[in-house]
Amino acid sequence: MFKTKVTEMLGIEYPIIQGGMAWVGRAELVAAVSNTGGLGIIGSITFDSAEELRKEIHKTRRMTDKPFGVNITAYPAARPIPNDEFVEVVLEEGVPVVETSGRRPDQYMERFKKGNVKVIHKVGAVRHALSAQRIGCDAVLALGFEAAGHTLMDDVTLFNLLPRMVDSLTIPVIAAGGMADARSFVAALALGAEGIMMGTRFIATRECPAPQSIKEALVEARETDTVIILRSLANQDRVLNGKVAERVLEMERRGASLEELLTVIGGGTSKTAITQGDLSIGTMDCGQGVGLIDDIPTVKEVIDGIIDGAIAIRERLSRL
Repeated sequence: MFKTKVTEMLGIEYPIIQGGMAWVGRAELVAAVSNTGGLGIIGSITFDSAEELRKEIHKTRRMTDKPFGVNITAYPAARPIPNDEFVEVVLEEGVPVVETSGRRPDQYMERFKKGNVKVIHKVGAVRHALSAQRIGCDAVLALGFEAAGHTLMDDVTLFNLLPRMVDSLTIPVIAAGGMADARSFVAALALGAEGIMMGTRFIATRECPAPQSIKEALVEARETDTVIILRSLANQDRVLNGKVAERVLEMERRGASLEELLTVIGGGTSKTAITQGDLSIGTMDCGQGVGLIDDIPTVKEVIDGIIDGAIAIRERLSRL
């Protein structure tokens, strides 16, 4: 049932992957996704040291015997310590999958290959996908403009980006951006994806370690309640709209410098806002798929609902 190149490559039951999100991509959520047949991914940027990541990997293994992965973020300013230490922990612990983002993982590819690690690289353009394929990545994530976080400045929606990547590559393409239910899952497969990645939808689940106030904010939000900030820095970020996001946009409209913007977005404000459940402190990445979220179920209910709904859609389409 819905067996694809991604399920075969990763050894999972369903081609549904949880994004390696900062602050919330922790053992409880990761294990719940993997136990239900998908692939959970630990967000390594959550941790201040490689040893903290190692402990989270051990914790995850106590909660699941299924495959899971680790996200390695290559944004230069995203982490005060080198990624090399995190990569070494991934290899030492035998984690089978890494999701890389920010920059191509060129410097780590030889080590990943020797360690039999599958590399899934997040990209927002065909040209970047081709580069990822050329250096040996096993799959790519097609990140559409609808997605949460730092989407590419090309502003291409997933509906157009995904089939272009599928036509241009020989490695599997995974759809990311606006994925939240059975309909988006089936649509992604119809456009040629071998699987989907969901982030925002998985935050609004019972197992996610985000505070209840964060989950409720997602349930209350609509698809029109996200905004793009930091476009003036050519590093745009889709976040849930709120007082802090509006303040950033106003500062950008009047030409604020990076130094000025850092007084609002720097200093771990997003981490504090998300972990404390107070979005008056900072911003939270959020995709437009938030408009499809109207409850806070278990991870199993989310994944089972997608698969059952997809089967129903398949049957309906077969009758047309």
